Formats: sequence, structure tokens, C-alpha cells
Amino acid sequence: MTRKQRRVVFIFSGLAVLGLALGLVLFALSGTITYFRTPSDLAQNPIPTGQRFRLGGLVADGSVKRGQSLDVEFQVTDTIKALPVVYRGVLPDLFREGQGVVAEGRLDPDGRFRADTVLAKHDENYMPPEVAKSLKEKGVKLGPDAVHPAGVTAVEAVKADEKQ
Repeated sequence: MTRKQRRVVFIFSGLAVLGLALGLVLFALSGTITYFRTPSDLAQNPIPTGQRFRLGGLVADGSVKRGQSLDVEFQVTDTIKALPVVYRGVLPDLFREGQGVVAEGRLDPDGRFRADTVLAKHDENYMPPEVAKSLKEKGVKLGPDAVHPAGVTAVEAVKADEKQ
């Protein structure tokens, strides 16, 4: 084998090993990827029960119900649709109604979101980027007096979903 042929074989072998390593890394990470959805996204494109994803939006006003011990139920809304969330654990200190939240977990067969992690915004001007972007794309104005383009507040959107 000539020197040029050895060099070509060495380069192709290196590229093959690099490609294999990249493939293995991507395969390993595919199991840990969690997709971000809003309640409206879930209404349009349902996710199979048991599949892990992130749910984001605003905590609906008047929806937080504390149960026995660490059980909490609340609704996450994007002011268009709302989805009930069940969480067992200690909520972040800044968790409250009308504020941005991202919950990570799975849908149960009853259509409720079972969260195992709840993240809340960390100051008065911050909202998780995915939530803010998704809400902005839907035409939702953010803030305490924000009204959906259809003239519906977050509270009214939750009540309308409950009636359906």
C-alpha cells in the first residue's frame, strides 16, 4: 500500500469512528429529550398518555387547591386553553396564581398532567423563554391586566374550558 493510500484509509477510518461516536451520543440523549407544549398545543396535537414533556403557561387565577400533605392541584393556561396539573411536593417560593410556570411530567389516562417538577419565574420581570415565546406567538399579552385578543382573560378562559 502506498503512503497516499494509507493516509486515505486512516482519514476514512477516523471519520467512521467519529460518526459512530456521534451516533451513539445522539441515541443516548434521545431518551432524555423533553418537548415543551402549551395547553393549546396539546388540544391541537395530543400527546400519548405516559410520554414525558414540559407543560408551560400561566397558573390560572383561582385554580390552586392544596390537598393533604404536599398534594397540590392547579391549572396551567395560555389564556386560550387550560390543563389541570397534579403535583406532589414542595412548590417554589415564587409559585402563585397568574405567574409563569413550567411543569415537567406526563399525562395520565384521565387527561390530567402529573408533574414531578415545577419551575416558577424568579423575579417580577422574568418568564421562562419558551413560555413567553409560545404565548406571544398565540397573541397573548402578558401582565396582570392582560386580555386575550378575543377579549377573554385567563380566568375566563379557564372557566370556559371547565364548561366544555
